Amino acid sequence: MRTFAFVLAAVALALPGAATALDYRSLNQVGVMYESPSAKGKKLWVVRRGTPVEAIITLEQWVKVRDASGSFAWVERKTLSATRTVIVTSNTAEVLQQADKNSPPVFTAEKDLVLEYLDKSSTGWVKVKHRDGASGYIRATDVWGE
Repeated sequence: MRTFAFVLAAVALALPGAATALDYRSLNQVGVMYESPSAKGKKLWVVRRGTPVEAIITLEQWVKVRDASGSFAWVERKTLSATRTVIVTSNTAEVLQQADKNSPPVFTAEKDLVLEYLDKSSTGWVKVKHRDGASGYIRATDVWGE
């Protein structure tokens, strides 16, 4: 099984259009997720603007993506932005002034809140910004898309 995974990874890297691992993007508009890379394909679900996704395979007009739930789908390339966002995966998470658990809180983020990704520290914190302008640090384990 391990050899198969290695071969599969090597093939994916050799394919033209294959995205690199952890190539996170966000949707710049409401995005329709498809079963196949075609507008004639089966529509699976709709994703709100700003939602982070991981690009897995990039074709000319389509990108196969993975979302925070681990589901895969195809989305039109034009709906993706290079702007990075993260989505809160914990029920609630504190956004703190500094990347330190003893730092004062800036705000509490609820599950499924989308935040702009600003930077990642080497100590397990992600600097984020709320759409209202408030920014701070959240634990990397409380978000997806970083």
